[in-house]
This record gives sequence, structure tokens and C-alpha cells, in this order.
Amino acid sequence: MLAKVEYGGVQKYIKIPQIDGNFDFQNFLIEVTDKFSLQAQLVTEGVLSLTDTSETEVDADTFDELVKSGVRNFKVGYRQYPITDIAITLDESDSSVIPDTSPSPASLPDPPASPASMPDFTAQSPASSISSDSTIILPTTRNRKRAMKADLDRDEARKRVETALSSNPKGEEIIKEYDQTKTLSVGTRKQMVNILVAEMVETYGRIPPMHVRPTYALGIVTLFPYLQDPYSKRGYEHFYDPQANTGYLAWRLKTVQRNTHDGFRECSRPDFQDSPTTHRESLLTGDQLLGEECREALSIMRHSTDKSVVSEKTRATFDYRQKLVHDQDATASVLDVFPRFLDTAGLIEQDFSMMFGDHVSGRFLARWSSDFKHRVITECQSLPSSPYVDELLAASDLQVENDYGWDSDMSALLLLLHLLPPTSKGQKKTPKMSSAQAVNHVVRFFKEGASLTTFLDKVDARQPFLLCIGEQKKKIARFFIVVDQKAIPCNAQTSVAAFDVLFKTHYVFSLSYDEALSAFYTFIQTTIYNIDVGTTKETPRVKELRAKLLQDHYNVTNSQRSEHS
Repeated sequence: MLAKVEYGGVQKYIKIPQIDGNFDFQNFLIEVTDKFSLQAQLVTEGVLSLTDTSETEVDADTFDELVKSGVRNFKVGYRQYPITDIAITLDESDSSVIPDTSPSPASLPDPPASPASMPDFTAQSPASSISSDSTIILPTTRNRKRAMKADLDRDEARKRVETALSSNPKGEEIIKEYDQTKTLSVGTRKQMVNILVAEMVETYGRIPPMHVRPTYALGIVTLFPYLQDPYSKRGYEHFYDPQANTGYLAWRLKTVQRNTHDGFRECSRPDFQDSPTTHRESLLTGDQLLGEECREALSIMRHSTDKSVVSEKTRATFDYRQKLVHDQDATASVLDVFPRFLDTAGLIEQDFSMMFGDHVSGRFLARWSSDFKHRVITECQSLPSSPYVDELLAASDLQVENDYGWDSDMSALLLLLHLLPPTSKGQKKTPKMSSAQAVNHVVRFFKEGASLTTFLDKVDARQPFLLCIGEQKKKIARFFIVVDQKAIPCNAQTSVAAFDVLFKTHYVFSLSYDEALSAFYTFIQTTIYNIDVGTTKETPRVKELRAKLLQDHYNVTNSQRSEHS
């Protein structure tokens, strides 16, 4: 569906993106910035303002309903910066009073190219108009400075990065690769970071000022906008995060400093949360049982053969169960107190929905196959060839006959693990785990007919994993989630649905991600489920992969739009 959008007196037709059958406000603004050649960061910073023809502001909550009701015409402008006013009174009797020369509407300047570098003070408001008693209301110096310092000068940052790359023979190849592919390979990205850090050290010394470092990161995503991470606050934190002093630029800079035998003082780190172990209240308003009523409900659900009664009592004891799993002394006994999780499928999904709502609970199944699976497979085709990766790529292709490997969905999920492999933590006390080895921490195959009890007795992992039982990997008859040597049954009919339950198990039982799978699960959490975005620690590789996969989506959308225009 197309909408007519006006910006700066120019009107253009723009396609309205849809997600899960709903018209998406955020992606529509991104399309607008692309069509009018505006900075993509204006969307993430909330600077752009969308109004209908009556000048009424449109937001994310009302956008879908308005479009479906027939509204197709919009205007784009910039939000007004908050102003704390001061009054300056002119003495009319003074012969030196300067006459009113305020500009007429026709002579007002055009909207700035980027509100991040120059706020729009031209629009008149009751607080900024000239009153009849010659009192002029002006923004305070503090607010002017705050507006001007809201972001680094994007144009200056872009020129700095462009100049550094253009002066290096490898830099020209980097720019050429981006122009052709709208992305950078891992090797090319490393070359770019090395060039920019070398230029930074040459210009500012071995320890460049802290305020200089974000300039290079900002310059990268301004010069190469498809490398910007749409989910992070500034869009460039995977290159340099000024709060945590992390990112590709920071890491390379630390390497250079270490090689010059000079110490490095680390900045204070932001307080990130371990998302699965965060205590959460139920979103539902139903009564929760306490005290004697709770103990009675536990007894009823333990002996009841009616699944609806078990489900109802499990729902009513959610708060008690959450207190249990967050109590270090009691968390190991949660499946002893609530044994019906071991024979009643669907209780994990129920608890997860009580935490986040049905909409969040359904995001993975709604988005994985349609939005991410094929992009992950495409991205993995550029990985170095190895028997395991080649086997997964072949199994993920529905056109290729596969008798021994996993089905297409599970193969694609395990390919994602190869894009986000386990990383060493710096202290090499234990050997680094390979992606192929890490697969056993996600999923294991169990031949139908073998002793499940014997298998569970040998399991020593605290973190949950998916157990698939069947004759072949691609033909699974039953799925279980293994936690604390206990097998929790799944209702899932497909491997992707079973994995969805595996992910939710971490939250329901307050279990941290397996250390080897931290990047893998964090990507799924923030990028697909959109849980705790901005408060969860993400590695630069997670942010970079998200930028690639999501920008690939925008590239396809823009390409399709160009074909139809």
C-alpha cells in the first residue's frame, strides 16, 4: 500500500511496510528517511514528527488504525525542542530601540538537514512570539547548548572517516565494496577499523581523548548507513560504545595500546541485566493465591487428572513460583514443588505469556521463517567452507534431498550459531569451544527405543537444551526440554516450535544462558523477541549481524519498490 508524504514542500509516494498484518510505524519512518535522503538516525532518536493533513500528530499506537481507516496523506517535520523561556523587555521610550525586524513566514529558513546538528527554532509558538508589550521570549543559553550538543556533527564525522579511508589504498577498496554490496565482509570491516584506529592514534596520540572516539564510529555509520544498528540508541555502538568503552574501534585501540606497553584505564561500565534471571511480575490481573490457598492449589494440581484444572492452578500460583525460582536456596526444587511441568505440556508457554503477553510470546514463530531464516542461510553461504557448515546448508535447502541431517528449520537455527560462535573470555583457562561443539548445548538427537532414563542420568548440564527423539534427525516424533536431568515434554509439532519453548524455559525457570551460547541467545532475545532491548549487554558481533540482516530486509524492500516505480 502506498502513502503520499510531504516534506519541505516536496511530495512523494512511499510504500507502507507491514509486519504480521499490521502497518509498521517505525519501518515506515525509515522508508521516509530513505526516500527523502534524510539521516536514518533521526528515526531512532525520535526527532521526526509525522502528522496527517489536519496537522494532528500520528504515533505508533494510532498509525496502523489510521491507515486501515483510509488515511493515506502525511506530512513529515521535526519535533520542537523543549524551551525554558526568559523574557527581555525593551524600553519603548529609548530612542535606541531597534524596530521589529522579525522575519516574515516567507523568509524563514528551510528545515535543517539534520536536527541532530541544528534544531528547528523557526516555527513560532505562543512562547516564542513577540507580544504587544514588546517582550521578546528567547530560548536560554543552556537549552541552545543542549540542543547543539545533542549529537556529534555527523557531516564532520563522515568527512573525517571518508578522508582517512580515501587516503589509503585499502580504504578505496572498502568504499567500493560497500557501494556494490551495501555491506562489508568481516575481513573488510577489520581492515577499515585498523585504518581508522591508525589514523586516530597518529592524529591524537596513543590514548586519544574519549570524546574523539565516538566521532569515528558516527562517521562510519554516516558514510555507510546500512551498517547502522537500528536497535541501539545511537546506531554505532557495535563500533564504539562510549558508555562501556567497547566495540570494534575500542578493541583495536586496546590492542595497539597493549602492544606499546602502556596501561589502559577502563571507563565505568553500564549496569546491564541478565535478562532471563530478571524477576518479572505477571502482566495479568487475575488473583494470585497465597498462604493456605496456595498450598491447597499445589495439592490439587499434584493429584488432578484434569489438564484444565492443572493449567488453572498453575496460572494462579505464578507469583509463588517466581519467588521460588529467584530464591537461590529453593530454585533447585521448583520441579519437585511443581511436578506437573514434567507431564503436562504447555505450562512453560503459559508462564512466559503471563510474563510478556501473547504478542511477545508469538514473535519468534511469527518472524523466524518469514523474516530471518532465509537471510541467515544467505549470510552463511559466505562462511569458510567446512564439513559441518556445508552439511547444514544442504539440509536447510528444501530442494535438496536430506536423509541424515536435521530438518530445514533446525539446520537454519544451527547456522545462526555459526554466525554467532562461542567466544573466549580473555582468560584462557579452558580451550575455546567450536560452533560444532556448541551445538550439543542447544539440541541433541536421541534414537527412538533407547533408554531415556539412562541418558538423563548422564546429563550434567544445568542450562536447558532441546532433546529430539525419533528415527531420524529430520523426522522427530517427540520433543523434550531437559533441565536438571529432568525431561519436560513439548506440545510442539515442529523443531522451530520446540526451540521456541527451549528459549522460554530460561525465563520461566530463571536460568542464565549457557556461556557458550550467550551471543546466540541474546540475538534471538533482542532482535526477534524484542525483549529488554537497550538494557541487555550485546557483543558488537550481535549488533553487526542484526544490522546486516535487517538492512538486507530494507534493501529488498527498496529494490522491489524500484522495480515497481
